[in-house]
Amino acid sequence: MNQPDGQGAARPIAENSGDAARPGLPPDIRRDGEPGWAGGLRKLYNSVVDEPLPDSFKDLLKKLDGADDA
Repeated sequence: MNQPDGQGAARPIAENSGDAARPGLPPDIRRDGEPGWAGGLRKLYNSVVDEPLPDSFKDLLKKLDGADDA
């Protein structure tokens, strides 16, 4: 690909960031500078963080806490 003067072309900010995947194209950037996929990733992360801790993990943490006292 030829780019004049060795400068990369500035990519315009997307007006409407769609959720449709466009293989081979860079992701849309919203006006606030956040990529269009960032909101979905944040939502997924928050849903995982909000999940309750399984009882087996709680038991393991109790055992590990007890091992520190010894």
